[in-house]
Amino acid sequence: MKNVSLDDATKLVETAKNKAEEIEVPMCIAVMDAGANLVAFERMDDALLASIDIAQNKAFTSVTLKLDTQTVHEVSQPGESLYGIGGTNSGRIVTFGGGFPLTDGDTVVGAIGVSGGSVEEDIEVAEAAIDRFAEL
Repeated sequence: MKNVSLDDATKLVETAKNKAEEIEVPMCIAVMDAGANLVAFERMDDALLASIDIAQNKAFTSVTLKLDTQTVHEVSQPGESLYGIGGTNSGRIVTFGGGFPLTDGDTVVGAIGVSGGSVEEDIEVAEAAIDRFAEL
């Protein structure tokens, strides 16, 4: 696999949406390919409007840095190696959890970003999609 296909991205969005419905938190879910191009996106009814950009930027962050956004949070704190990174890339770098790279072996082939709940809820929903990706 060299890139996330539309078919795979659609399955990830559906899996994330099902998890969000299970925990009763409306979410925005974005899947990008390895080139940081949006492949699939869904905004559930009543999801926060701000979460549209946040979900996409979480995916952007994860695919461009090849890191999950929780790790970006940890390394972007004062005194850490990536302090200040949140102000780069025209403000698109997200420094809190909910974005994950999608990998095929050691190769990043895309990313998912989820926004709409607490950081913990966003991570939980994204991880459901990550588990599904491992099965594809």
